[in-house]
Amino acid sequence: MQNTFDTSLFIVFVCIAFCSGLSVKDDIVSFLPGLPHQPTFQQYSGYLNAQGTKKFHYWFVESQGNPESDPVVLWLNGGPGCSSLDGFLSEHGPFLVNSDGKTLHYNPYSWNKVANMLYLESPAGVGYSYSDDKNYTTNDDIVSMDNYVALLDFFKKFPQFVKNPFFVTGESYGGVYVPTLSYRILQGNSTINMKGFAIGNGLLSVQQNQNSLVYFGYYHGLFGDEYWDPLQKYCCTDGSCNFYNSTNQQCRAVVVSALSSFLTIGLNMYGLYQNCSGLTSHDVRLFYAIRNLFNMMSNQKDNNVYLGRLGLSPPCINSTAANKYLNMPTVREALHIPSGLPNWTICSEFVNKNYKYIYKTLSPIVLKLIQHYRGMVYNGDTDMACNFLGDQEFVESLGLKVLKERRFWKIGPQIAGFVKYFEKLYFVTIKGAGHMVPEDKPSQAFKMFTSFLANKPLQ
Repeated sequence: MQNTFDTSLFIVFVCIAFCSGLSVKDDIVSFLPGLPHQPTFQQYSGYLNAQGTKKFHYWFVESQGNPESDPVVLWLNGGPGCSSLDGFLSEHGPFLVNSDGKTLHYNPYSWNKVANMLYLESPAGVGYSYSDDKNYTTNDDIVSMDNYVALLDFFKKFPQFVKNPFFVTGESYGGVYVPTLSYRILQGNSTINMKGFAIGNGLLSVQQNQNSLVYFGYYHGLFGDEYWDPLQKYCCTDGSCNFYNSTNQQCRAVVVSALSSFLTIGLNMYGLYQNCSGLTSHDVRLFYAIRNLFNMMSNQKDNNVYLGRLGLSPPCINSTAANKYLNMPTVREALHIPSGLPNWTICSEFVNKNYKYIYKTLSPIVLKLIQHYRGMVYNGDTDMACNFLGDQEFVESLGLKVLKERRFWKIGPQIAGFVKYFEKLYFVTIKGAGHMVPEDKPSQAFKMFTSFLANKPLQ
């Protein structure tokens, strides 16, 4: 990433100097279909220039508090290849889509109650983002630079927000998107008032995520001693277990068998105790689990599974309502979507399949970031896709000074989860939440988010 930065940065400044888009007035959403009443805050939808001929669709909602001084927060969903409008319409946007796919309702726990929220569909080919050259093959470093260029274009369109505190947030493969973009900002532009970053259920380390998933499965009763005993025998030495890239063929075989035994039976990998909606093919579930979570495994050749034809929704996620709403002609018109673009889908199979992964761990980048910014890693504790044990191990392995030991935090009289404070970084769990924390536990997520922005202890 460092090696590609200097030449890319030159291109960025050339683009910022000479590329001009539509006026921000053309992006104003004056009427949004399906609302019981139009909002009192301002909102915008349009396009930001990324590198080359790429155009990233954004949806920006000003704060319901004090937009002139409240933070600006960027949100990125993961995948890679999934739309951040899922975060908008299903998690923490000001209005959420109803099951009829035609109407919206106001979200009492919207994050724009305390922040100006920017939702960016990235990379090109995802949602309503596109590239004129139709080239949608990309990788971690290209995406981080595309996001950076688009962010600079955002502040060019909205210069009144450049002095506001700025935060980069995201979930899932946002574990890669958020740190790599934050590092671009650190290295490239001092005018952005960057203050911090937050990562929810993030893929921060492939090895730690997979190693911990085996423990997660066993200790949640998802498989028994028929796999655990050979796992201990073939994968563990002196209490240390390697379920990720062992050279022992028997270990590799039993790891795949153990993971397959609970990832293919119909459990919701994004929320263990939630029902599974959407896809019903066990083969497709296993395909997503292996390709999206473990595609950087050195032993991925062992995963001989019939792949079949993929749908465009992650397993167990029902995106029917959002698909229906965002493809309504009146909604596309309101959001200023070009008429020639194809229908919106929550995830792009093509982008995901042609994505090139670079980072197996984000620890070197995170360690650099926290020298300048503060950060938060948070996890719903029922998620299997990016489980809390792996992210907890990632944070612990950074070797940071512990400021406050692990303790519970509450919503009213109820335990909401646990938090541990390290120097400039803290790790939070949310009890009973899955992969999409703000969707599963909105009040808890809102308290966590506001505490982080205000740099106040979570208690």
